[in-house]
Formats: sequence, C-alpha cells, structure tokens
Amino acid sequence: MAITKGAKKAIRVSERKHVINVRRSRALKSTVKTVEKLVSAGKKDEAKKLIPETYKAIDKAAKRGIIKKNTASRKKARISRITK
Repeated sequence: MAITKGAKKAIRVSERKHVINVRRSRALKSTVKTVEKLVSAGKKDEAKKLIPETYKAIDKAAKRGIIKKNTASRKKARISRITK
C-alpha cells in the first residue's frame, strides 16, 4: 500500500494509463480480427475498406509502446498481403 502522497498519485496515474493501453490494444485486436474474418469469408472489398482504420490502430499501438515497431510493421505487411 502506498504511503506517501507522491506514491498514491503514481498509482492513480498508472491506473489511468493502464485503462488507455487496454483500450488501445483491444481496438488493435478487434480491427485485425475483423479484417481477417472478412478475408476468410471472401469479402476482400470490405476488408480493403477497413485497412486504413486497421493501420491507424496498429500505428497508435506502436507509438504508445503497446507493441514494438517491428511487430507493427509485420502486422501491416500481413494484412496487406491477405487483402490482395
């Protein structure tokens, strides 16, 4: 348990950042899954329309450190490959 005022504030800040990071990682996973489901269902045209939204989610996750830069690059490459 935090004792000092600074330690209590650090816990509050950490909780806020955790919520934001979880929200961003959920957005990343859901958009990637949506594109993959559309491709597997044979709806590549609809999947191509979601590519900018998916890239945005991937880039934001990489920018905030949720995933690494190379992981983001790999995800984007795989998405572009399956939608061609």
